[in-house]
Amino acid sequence: MMLSPISRGDFVNSIALNMREIPAGEFMMGSPDGQWDEMPVHKVKITEPFYMSVTEITNAQYELFDPAHKVFRGKNGFSADDNEAVVFVSWNEANAFCRWLSEKENRSYRLPTEAQWEYACRAGTSSNFSTGGTLPQEYNKRQENCDNYEPVEIFVGVTRANPWGLYDMHGNVEEWCNDWYGAYSEEMQTDPTGAACGVARVTRGGSHSTDVTYLRSSNRMGTLPDDKNQLIGFRVVVGNLPSTKAVDEAKPLCMSNVSQARYDWPKPSDSPYFAEPLQYLHETTGESKGPVFGHNHCPSITWCDNGDMLVIWFSTPYEKSRDMLILGSRLRQGRDEWDAPSVFFHVPDRNVTGSALLNDGKGTLYHFNGLDTAYHWRNLALVMRSSTDDGATWSVPRIIDAEHGLRNQVISGTIITSKGVIVQACDGGSGGSDGSVVHLGMDNGKTWINPPALKEQPVYEAGKSGHKIAGIHAGVVELKDGSLMAFGRDNNIGGNMPKSISKDMGKSWTYSDSGFPRISGGQRLVLMRLREGAIMLVSFTDIKTKEGWQCKNGMTVKDAAGNERKVYGMYAALSFDDGKTWPVRKLVTNGDPAKEYYGGGWTKTFTMDQTHSEPGGYLSAVQSPDGVIHLVSSGLYYRFNFEWLKMPMAAIR
Repeated sequence: MMLSPISRGDFVNSIALNMREIPAGEFMMGSPDGQWDEMPVHKVKITEPFYMSVTEITNAQYELFDPAHKVFRGKNGFSADDNEAVVFVSWNEANAFCRWLSEKENRSYRLPTEAQWEYACRAGTSSNFSTGGTLPQEYNKRQENCDNYEPVEIFVGVTRANPWGLYDMHGNVEEWCNDWYGAYSEEMQTDPTGAACGVARVTRGGSHSTDVTYLRSSNRMGTLPDDKNQLIGFRVVVGNLPSTKAVDEAKPLCMSNVSQARYDWPKPSDSPYFAEPLQYLHETTGESKGPVFGHNHCPSITWCDNGDMLVIWFSTPYEKSRDMLILGSRLRQGRDEWDAPSVFFHVPDRNVTGSALLNDGKGTLYHFNGLDTAYHWRNLALVMRSSTDDGATWSVPRIIDAEHGLRNQVISGTIITSKGVIVQACDGGSGGSDGSVVHLGMDNGKTWINPPALKEQPVYEAGKSGHKIAGIHAGVVELKDGSLMAFGRDNNIGGNMPKSISKDMGKSWTYSDSGFPRISGGQRLVLMRLREGAIMLVSFTDIKTKEGWQCKNGMTVKDAAGNERKVYGMYAALSFDDGKTWPVRKLVTNGDPAKEYYGGGWTKTFTMDQTHSEPGGYLSAVQSPDGVIHLVSSGLYYRFNFEWLKMPMAAIR
């Protein structure tokens, strides 16, 4: 749509929105001192003037378009007044508002491009803020990383405007931009329009309840286009979208050159098989668009129809961070070394704790992930996407639980029941004693049933019942009668790992003592049903203390000579009667000679021998059609089969 005639200069439109003329010009976009995605700094030319709203869109203005939005007034204590910035508006809804206003006035209203936004925010400055190197105290609206959001007023136009007369470009609320989020180029750009496609739409400016570093002129943020929360609003521009072609993003290595040939998986072997652990976590290379940070954790693994194995995990400076992304690596069929890590899923400046991969056995891979409003995992939404080409491409991410809050921190170990229900376990809260819950996906994940959000905390004692699984990071399996069984970390019963049974698909659970050693920080178990029918548990004999991994208690097992001996570290157990008894228990180890390995995460370096295995790690496992069990810890990749599991441990020489 072309602009209807407007005399040059500022104007007030039909909804009492002040529009400011922004001149054409050029600037240096990005920051050499900012986050990794703000580089390389590059020159950008804005060739045409445009009009930008002096303030963010308010509740009163937005509700002229969508009166039903009034139900969000004051939600979570935010934005109740007419003249406060509208929040709980998705990118899609903000665009619909622009189309409505364009038709109303016969002018081309839209969201600004990311380059136009930064150009207008800087207003001729090159410092961190348009106010200089720091942001004056008057802009402070609880500028700190917040676990819990406390109400603050977000009236528009209260603090000083920037040099071009625009208000609230630093803070108040984040603002949607038109662009898909993508990587910067060092080359000069003319009227850039962002990436051609992607996961996240860009937001800019930062918000209340956010550390001030995210309010800098160059800081880049974003989220899924159908996400909405109390941090994000928008402002509009008038002017045709630049005709510059959007940039095609280079594919990350884990999605590149993926074979589409179907692999003919061999039949399961009758011979015992155990392979030496491989390191799947490598240092990043130039092929990775994003960095590998110091803390790499929380993996999930699946097999692909082409014979590849795919593993994903989060990488971050620290767990309560907005600078977190999901990396992926592929072990290509026939190779014995994992690819270098590359970006698998990234929502800029959002904590994305918790990932899961699932192969449905019918040609589809599923990816589930948490998506926070900001930096902690207290305010996660639940996201799903799928792939039908072995992970070479993925569907547009869909939010299947849009309410940011607790109970959406994804746990690896997703299952599909005998009736076709996808069961996705999630932590029941952000603390170690908050238990776990399940989300149920019907119709191949098209519709979802959310867990009950009851306020009372269950009493985790043997014989008692409650609405959560006992223990966080729970593993869940379906029993032969259709019930669900789960083991978890913490909420221990009788000093041991708790066991939970649900006969109503997760609405209620009955608790008992599993008889297995409790686990704690830096450890996550695996509970899964094998293709051979048995249930397998992989866990640890001892927990970590301030003094480090304490190999004190261990577990007593019988070796091939019938002798009992103590073993320490990661063990596997098998049940042939749906968890009533576990006659097979053995250490997951190479045996002799002793060898050092790097376990990543909290585990770091450890020694493996006949009686010691990996002492900790976040575990994830899958069994491929050839019967091989693929197990990853926080840094290592193990392979073994059912026949090896059944075989007694070698006698000590």
